[in-house]
This record gives sequence, C-alpha cells and structure tokens, in this order.
Amino acid sequence: MNTLLPAIAALTLAAAPALAQDAHAPATPAPPSAANNAAQDEITPALDVSIARALRYLDAQQQTDGSWSGGRFGKNVAITSLACLALMGDGNTPSRGEHARAIRSGLDFVLANAAENGLIAAEAANGPMYGHGFATLFLGEAYGMTAGGGDTALSGRLHETLVKAIRLIERTQNDEGGWRYNPVPYDADVSVTICQVMALRSARNAGIEVKKEVIDKAVDYIRRCQNVDGGFKYQLETGSSAWPRSAAGVASLFYAGIYEDQAIDKGVGYLHRVAKPGTPRSSRAHFFYGHYYAVQAMYLAGGDDWEAWWPAIRQELIEGQLDDGSWEDRTVGPAYATAMSLIILQMPKRYLPIFQK
Repeated sequence: MNTLLPAIAALTLAAAPALAQDAHAPATPAPPSAANNAAQDEITPALDVSIARALRYLDAQQQTDGSWSGGRFGKNVAITSLACLALMGDGNTPSRGEHARAIRSGLDFVLANAAENGLIAAEAANGPMYGHGFATLFLGEAYGMTAGGGDTALSGRLHETLVKAIRLIERTQNDEGGWRYNPVPYDADVSVTICQVMALRSARNAGIEVKKEVIDKAVDYIRRCQNVDGGFKYQLETGSSAWPRSAAGVASLFYAGIYEDQAIDKGVGYLHRVAKPGTPRSSRAHFFYGHYYAVQAMYLAGGDDWEAWWPAIRQELIEGQLDDGSWEDRTVGPAYATAMSLIILQMPKRYLPIFQK
C-alpha cells in the first residue's frame, strides 16, 4: 500500500463544526464512529493488492487534457472529480505523491470548466448539478489540502472558484429545500440534493462560509423524503423507497451534522434489510452509486453497522474486480466504476477530510 506518512497531518483535518449548527455555538461532540474507531482487520493484504491494481488502471485512463471519460457521457467533470478523489484517497495531493501529476491535471481540467457564474460543467454535461456537486466536493477537498501550502497561486484560484461554486449552490436551492438537475430553483430530488450537501460540508471543512439556513432547509427536505420503512423516495411526490437513494439520504443527514436521530436509525436499518452486500436481496441497479453512499453511511454510523457492512462490501468488490484492475459499469463506464470502487475500498485509510467525523 502506498502510504505518505508526512501527508497525514495535512489530510486528516479536524472536522469543522456541524453544518446544521450555528458557527459560533460549541460543536456537539459526535458519538464514536468508524472515523475515529477502526474495526479489527479493516485493511487486508488482498485489499492492498486490489487497490494498487485499480490505482494503476485509473491513472492510465486519464486523457491528455486531464479528464476521464464517462463512456457515452464523454469528458465529464463529475467522473474526473471522482477519479481525482479516488487517487487522493491513497494519500496523494495535487502536489505530493505518486499520483500528484494526475490529480493536478484533473484539477486543471475542472477549474477550466468553471463558468463565471460559478457553475462547473464540461461540454458533455448531463444533469449539470450532479457534476457541479461532485466537482465542488473535489475542489473543497483539494483546497483543504493545499491551503497554507507553498502554491499560493493554486490556492487562490481554488478559493475563488470554490466560493463561486458554493454561492451557486446556495442560490439555486428550491423552496422545498433541495436541488435537481439544472441550476434553477424549481424542483428537487434526494439524489442531486446529497451531492450539494456533501459539497457544502467539504467547503465548510476547508473554511468557506456556508449559510446555515441553506443546510436547515436541506435537512428538512431530506427528512420529508423518508418513508415509514426507513427508505427514501426520489421526490416528495414519489412514494417508493430504493436503497441507492436511501443510502444517499442517510449520508446526507450525517454530513449535515446530525449524528444521532431516529431518521438515521431507520435508514440504516432499511439498508441492512434490503442492500447488504453479498446477499441475494441486494439489487445491482445503481450499484456503485448506491454503495458509494452506503459505505459512507455505515462508516459514520460506526460500531456494529460498520463491522457488519465493511467486510461484506470489501469482499464483493475485490471478487468483482476485472483482470486489468478495473470494475465495469455498463451505463457510465469503467473509469466511473473504478473510481467509485476505489473510494469505497480506501475508506479505512481515512485520508480525505470529508470522511473525518
């Protein structure tokens, strides 16, 4: 495993006060989670080998302009951002580590696709607020790792772009409290909303001001999307539960600064019942998207939830890895599937600031 011990202090930033709290109020201590209580045997030799193979594959798939392709979605800021986050999950930064060059090149691609109004979207954008949310998350993590470092020009450019991106998120929230595909405050769904909540949390962790009322409205929207079975519906008017968006719903409450709540307990219970990895009842629909959020939800829940979930998803992903080190998603492509799998498998390394509770 590639470990960059000198980078640990820079990467494991202390978590900012919870988003849902007043910035001037004392932060409520979070209960123990996997973020600060490692489970036994989290990292195995087989996991190390799998990660190393996947990192080599992902690095080799980067385009000359710094982007990663999303199959029919073309060059895409969301997939590029996820690929960079996957490389950063091994302890690399835009200026340090074996994959620093690839991260910096991907960062330049994302910054080049940031408009003056704050929207981050490449020409192949499909549902631009999805891409904007993932790209803003990536910029928040990158800024948190470079602020105060030697590259003041990069830090300044990151700060300016990140602030504009956050302000666009704030002003495009709709009256229900959520976001949808386009940067206009009309309708909303849980899936796009969690992308924005994670972006806001990352920016807040990095020292960017985030409006409390925006988070409060988002939390209220997410709560109203939960069904009695603990799962989450797609929109307020749409009634059925599905595990991928339910994982996103639970994770969004954690990232809003809510750690102990009946809604979280019900949501985690629902995920165990219908989506535990390696069980016949676990649907393959939106597999990588769902497990990207589910592993975060279980990681932040900690305790028995994490101890039961982590070995199961670790085994399923390792067994599903292809000979070239990749994973396949027939809809979005191998770069996306490999980036998502790497982010999941590298959770126990605890490098990315967003995963510090």
